[in-house]
Amino acid sequence: MKATEQVPRRYEEIVNTITAEYDNLSDGFKQIARFFTQNPNIIALESINAIARQCDVHPSSLVRFAQHFGFSGFKPLQAVFQTRLATAAPGFRERVSALEDELTKNSDHGNLGYLKNLVVRDIAALQQLLEGISEATLASAAQYLAKADTIYIAGQMRSEPIALLLRYLMTMLQRRVVLLDSSGGLAAEVAQTMTKNDVLVAISFRHYAKEVVAIAEAIADRNFPILAITDSQLSPIAKGASVLFTVPEEEYSFSRSLAAPACLVQVLAVATAAVLHPSKRSSPRIPTVTEMALSRAKSKSKK
Repeated sequence: MKATEQVPRRYEEIVNTITAEYDNLSDGFKQIARFFTQNPNIIALESINAIARQCDVHPSSLVRFAQHFGFSGFKPLQAVFQTRLATAAPGFRERVSALEDELTKNSDHGNLGYLKNLVVRDIAALQQLLEGISEATLASAAQYLAKADTIYIAGQMRSEPIALLLRYLMTMLQRRVVLLDSSGGLAAEVAQTMTKNDVLVAISFRHYAKEVVAIAEAIADRNFPILAITDSQLSPIAKGASVLFTVPEEEYSFSRSLAAPACLVQVLAVATAAVLHPSKRSSPRIPTVTEMALSRAKSKSKK
């Protein structure tokens, strides 16, 4: 940070500053930046040595990271994160800890224990999703999905089930949908058929699918609308997003659940239904395959 620039004094300011500079940071600083933005309560509450261990860096790297953004050392940067706790809702780990305390009253080992662990984390993730998304963001996304000529959806690897669910829901709303899957190796080429009247929904979580990132970057270069569903403001698909949904997670492991992103795409579908059918806005619904088949049968019988 240049000496003439003002040192961030609020949590939102430092996160925005980190996000703006992220692409120009070293690999080591990028690793620290991701941990800081995804674990703000840990930064506020734990010692520099404990944070360094969890971040897998030397404590001196945290000092240099703080100085890079204009702070005299780590403590002043940590103080910014501590002020956030006065008004912030509990973080992911705090929610998990509280829920685990409740469930351990009847703790089980083995497979049932695995199930309880996943349920605890799902509940925490869903609570955080509820508090982290605004009405304005949902409304903006619904407008894009309702008005677009064609909805292009890109989601691979762990994100593919979310992409498939969104395709199903949008199809049930009779929207024109193109799924940019990896079969045939033409996803990037198909994405190039997008126009300014279309919208891309890019879905990717760390570790990010390279093809989804490439497609999102190519569409961003053309200034076409993108709805991004990812895990952080620092995600490579977040930068060019017209609407950004972040579904943060505590760790990167195979056991990460898709409950929160699945819930998000379902509410996007309901919000889109409300835009498409304003007369039913108080109780928008998505027709089932059976209902649509019956509707087609009735139409044929009237001919």
